[in-house]
Amino acid sequence: MSGVLADLTVEAALGRWPFVARFLQDKGRAELLDQPQALLAGALGADLAREMEEFIAAMESFLGTQEDEVRELTIKGGRAKDGSPEKVAELTVRVGEVICIVGPTGSGKSRLLGDIEWVARGDTPTGRHVLINGEEPGNRWRFGSGPKLVAQLSQNMNFVMDLSVEEFLTLHAESRQAADPQDKIRRIWTWANELAGEPFALDTPVTSLSGGQSRALMIADTAVLSASPVVLIDEIENAGIDRQQALDILIQQEKIVLMATHDPILALMGDRRVVIENGAMVKVIAPSERERANLDELKALDGKLMELRRRLRAGEVLDRI
Repeated sequence: MSGVLADLTVEAALGRWPFVARFLQDKGRAELLDQPQALLAGALGADLAREMEEFIAAMESFLGTQEDEVRELTIKGGRAKDGSPEKVAELTVRVGEVICIVGPTGSGKSRLLGDIEWVARGDTPTGRHVLINGEEPGNRWRFGSGPKLVAQLSQNMNFVMDLSVEEFLTLHAESRQAADPQDKIRRIWTWANELAGEPFALDTPVTSLSGGQSRALMIADTAVLSASPVVLIDEIENAGIDRQQALDILIQQEKIVLMATHDPILALMGDRRVVIENGAMVKVIAPSERERANLDELKALDGKLMELRRRLRAGEVLDRI
């Protein structure tokens, strides 16, 4: 971190690290906040500038904004439930990709997601290893106080806190020291309403949100505020939200998305799908042109079903389809 403040004005430092304001206030140097063009290092002096650099390093580690970004994730195959080696010896996933995980109930889809979340080192029942950027990761991703590698969205999202949507998002934005938190809160709320299709207000208690609204809120929140580079989703098709838009939002925010699903539309929307049998990855399939052609027809059918659901909720009579 040595020299990170060199030639930076107070205004530039605050733009890059909003939490610097709190440091200046705590150190009795709040007057610098009224001197935006002052060179920060010179104004602080060598000792206090060094202390600020150490503070910035600690905050970046906690918030997950340091430069050691996750570009790809590699799963090294382990063993099936019967002890035989996994047929897929290695699977690498890169930022911006959507990988669907398919297989019968109980086949081991959730176990694969669990191995990724734990950053397995051969110490789970499957014996898999998870690499980050091609290397065995350190303990930071397992035990560090900063952001986790994975943000997991499960089938059931239930809130128990007595907060409004706005209060919940404000709490998360403040904990992340987010720049321009009001803009981020508004963006999350707007995206969540677009995903859910059932509008809710910022003053709606989170405990009164429906399952679809809760999942939509958490997907939008994960995209905007979460520092986790990998998103694991378990059966998004059961959430009653716009699946295509949900994936688009996560990809735009440069997330690696892995999704366990039984939905043929989602399976064909992904870049690849991993087939799980007997607790093991048995094959990886990239959708063919013929499959992609079927996707348009499936989306049309799905759109018709969603319109029927909308009409049903609105109390209409379904005398025409």
